[in-house]
This record gives sequence, C-alpha cells and structure tokens, in this order.
Amino acid sequence: MNELSTTVHAPLVLDIAGHALSATERARLTHPLLGGLILFARNFESRAQLTLLTAEIKALRPDLLIAVDHEGGRVQRFKTDGFTHLPSMRQLGELWMRDAMAATEAATAAGLVMGAELRACGVDLSFAPVLDLDYGESSVIGDRSFHRDPRVVALLAKSLAHGMLLAGMHSCGKHFPGHGFVKADSHTEVPVDKRSLKAILADDAKPFEWLRLSLGAVMPAHVIYPKVDSRPAGFSPRWLQDILRERLGFGGAVFSDDLGMRGARVLEGREISYLEAALAALGAGCDLLLLCNQSAIDDGAVLDRLLDDMMQAAASGAWQPRAESEARRAGLLPQTAPLTWEELMHHPAYHQALQSLSA
Repeated sequence: MNELSTTVHAPLVLDIAGHALSATERARLTHPLLGGLILFARNFESRAQLTLLTAEIKALRPDLLIAVDHEGGRVQRFKTDGFTHLPSMRQLGELWMRDAMAATEAATAAGLVMGAELRACGVDLSFAPVLDLDYGESSVIGDRSFHRDPRVVALLAKSLAHGMLLAGMHSCGKHFPGHGFVKADSHTEVPVDKRSLKAILADDAKPFEWLRLSLGAVMPAHVIYPKVDSRPAGFSPRWLQDILRERLGFGGAVFSDDLGMRGARVLEGREISYLEAALAALGAGCDLLLLCNQSAIDDGAVLDRLLDDMMQAAASGAWQPRAESEARRAGLLPQTAPLTWEELMHHPAYHQALQSLSA
C-alpha cells in the first residue's frame, strides 16, 4: 500500500499539550493519518489565544476537524473570557418536568449558544449531547444526563442538536448503547452491564434509534454487555455494525471514546496496546479514534508511535483505510463560515438564545 492510498482515511483524533503548538506538534499535524484534534481546558487561556491556536492549526491543515467536550454543566472546557456557562443536561430535564415547551426552547438555545461561541473561536465540533439515561447510580454520568425517561432524553437532545445545527455545527450522541445503568467509571474501570439486549434496546438505546437522522456522529461506551458481546461496545462489530448501523439505521460517523481510558485498555480479559485498541475499534466499525492526554508525556512519543504503527498496519493489510469513513469525517466539518466573536455579539438569534437561557 503506497502513501497516497493511506490518505483515503485519516482516523486518528489526538490532543495537544498547551496554549500553542510546539514544533513537534506542527510536524505531527502533517501526518496523513491525523484527522482531528481534541482540545481541553489546558489549551485555553483566553478567547484571543484560542482563536489564534485554531487559526494556526487550520493554516497547516484546513481539513482537520477541531473538537472539544463542551456539553454544559460540569463538562465544559472553556468557561471564562465571555463563554456562556451552559446549563447541565439535568437542569434541562428538571425544567421539562415543570414546562416541557420551555425546556425544549432552552435546549435549542443551549445548543445554539454552544455552537456559535465555539465556532467563533475556530472549533468545529462539540461531543454533545449525552444520551445516557439517568438511573441515579453513575457518578461519571450523573447530571450530564437529561432524564431517566428515554423519550424526554430524545426530545431534549434533538432540540439541543437542532440548536447546534443552527450554529453550523454537527452533534455527537454518546455513549452508545448507554452508560447510565452501570456504576463503574470507564475512565478508571471496565464497567459491565449484565442486562439483556432486549432490555437495552427497549430503553437505553431508544434515543439513539429515534435520533438516527438528527445526529452527525455517535460515540460508543467503553462498557461490556456480556449478554450481547464479550467486547466493549466500541470494540464490538455486533454493537456497531449489526445493531447501530443495520438494526437502528444510523448512517453518521462513529468515534471511539478515548482509547487511553481503562475501559479501552482491556479486551477479553487481557491488557492491550494502543495499536491493538485502535485496530480493534476500526475493525468493529469506528470511523474515528480518540487518544487523549498523551501529548505532554515525553513530547507525545506515544502519539507518534501510534501514527507510525498505524501506517505500518495499513501497509501490511492489518487494517484497510475506508473512503466512506473519511467521507463521514469530512462531513462533520462546518459547511458555512462562522461569525466572529464581534459579529456574534450583535447577532439577533444569539441574543434571543441567551435570553431563553436566562429566563
């Protein structure tokens, strides 16, 4: 396989260490298998700095997808220098119980404000909304969930995704087929959900089914559902191909969750390398692979090793770059020019959305 054919699919979404690109990171951006960057709070000092950073990234790689976890509530990476503090999803669910129509309007407003502010600073995608159900047991999900009722989750998530789309940003529903039932945190443990496929499809997976036409992307959970498959959902062809794609009819992009999480480092009872995790996720049906919080360790040596290993794996036929996966990645890039922050401050729809959030 020659180098040209590997550029058919750029699946890796990696992180950067600080407020500006290092020389090593600039070189890494040119790698043909790098398809995106994920930003964190450590990459934010001010709006001006963030805008300069994203502009430098785009100058080097205009096709690169710049993403962030910016859900609202406790998972919002940028919170100062003018960024609106977005409500948690649980707050929107609580509003639903008092006034359903006000809640849907507020959810749309939250999505619009989220998307518009991020895009004004050069960010292309937020990994939102959370579709997990609130069983009151999971500390890692908690108030990130809209509600226990999948119908409420679906309707509020659809409203939030609509608001994001009004700002020119796609949405990513997570964590398929549902992370809310298990107590364990997949960042540090390997959660196991022992329910049947029938039970999961009738409840937790319903928002993913109902929103199959509304979501630009889906992120599977690093959770094992042993009555369905011995592999976590993100490594499972049954979950991603047979169920998500074929049974539920989802046609958008599929991101792995962070391959550095504990739930992604064990497969069928044994520890696996980042390369094994990446190949397992691609083989299961993921289009894009996240590996986070590695750039500051030894100047990102783990990231460079994975990029090189993936090139060798493609050359040897251990994985096959897929044009359809690259098309899904490219389809997540905004299709309209963003408003600048100054323009946004005078935009009527943005101000109406702010008023809806403060009501």
